[in-house]
Amino acid sequence: MTQFFLGLISGTSADGIDAALVSFPDPVSAAGLRLVAAYVHPWDAMLRERLVALGQGGGLQDLDEYGRLDVQVAQAFADAAHQLLANAGVAAHEVAAIGSHGQTIRHRPHGPSPFTLQIGDGGVIAERTGIATVCDFRRRDIAAGGQGAPLVPAFHAALLHSPDEDRAVLNLGGIGNYTLLPRDAAVRGFDTGPANALLDAWCLRHTGQAFDADGAFAASGRADAALLQRLLDEPWFALPPPKSTGREQFHLDWLQARLHGGESPADVQATLLELSAATIADALLTQQPHTARVIACGGGVRNPRLIDAIARRLPGIAVESTDRYGLDPDYVEAMAFAWLARETLAGRPGNLPAVTGAVGPRVLGVVHPA
Repeated sequence: MTQFFLGLISGTSADGIDAALVSFPDPVSAAGLRLVAAYVHPWDAMLRERLVALGQGGGLQDLDEYGRLDVQVAQAFADAAHQLLANAGVAAHEVAAIGSHGQTIRHRPHGPSPFTLQIGDGGVIAERTGIATVCDFRRRDIAAGGQGAPLVPAFHAALLHSPDEDRAVLNLGGIGNYTLLPRDAAVRGFDTGPANALLDAWCLRHTGQAFDADGAFAASGRADAALLQRLLDEPWFALPPPKSTGREQFHLDWLQARLHGGESPADVQATLLELSAATIADALLTQQPHTARVIACGGGVRNPRLIDAIARRLPGIAVESTDRYGLDPDYVEAMAFAWLARETLAGRPGNLPAVTGAVGPRVLGVVHPA
């Protein structure tokens, strides 16, 4: 019997809450799943500004602010779910569960007390929607010694693995990450560093636009080879997988510390685009050099200059969108959290230890019943 699950996520860019309603005709596999409806719910401008600041390493005023933000984010997520269901003409009682990623405000998977923090109280979402809500997916993996990220590779593998060729699925969100799908070996995955996060932040600062539409701002400048090398000298890029990162590491202060002053804003934007392309290409050539095909999703797919820059650095490797496989590139991650909620309710693990570094497979998330 077909079941509906609803996935909600706001990524490192915090440019909106992606909501995806997914039908699963098979109770065990992902075979035949379908994106029934999708929607991007806008953030309140002041709330988004605060979330972006926190995600880039800014501090909380006090515990009261943390509590308020936790509820405000949950309310926004619940509103996104309500609007999606209204658009789809689907009643809340028809949805088995919501999988809510929440909004990451800190990700510290290293050190003696590793943690990750996504806000958006699942109890509030369950109360406001009347739908069972699964949240806090990342924390159990970190408790088991993993990075807590990336979690989407298991979903990528279920849908896009091929026995005939080595593939890589590339998510171009605020942070870039790969799922490596060798034809006859274990799935792996890891973050590559900034994809859109620095591009968006620099564009907003210098043009007032939240993102660089079609890469036009970058195209108006020229990449600065010396600056690019200073950016590439960041030690994080040389770390082996498993690894993950976020805005708290790659933010405008990080960039500013590597500028000499006097660079034109357009040249810096062009250089940031080359940074994203170079780190994405270098990571693939290091970790899976015989890849035949890169299948891309996430907001960066809409930036043709970024896609061209990546493809230029990967000669002989096809670079294409998940669109070719019936998956809207804008909603793959939201669909993945719908799938993760289903796995949690079924008591099945949602992580891949070879990807995150956890000591073993774990059922992920905390369930708030309807």
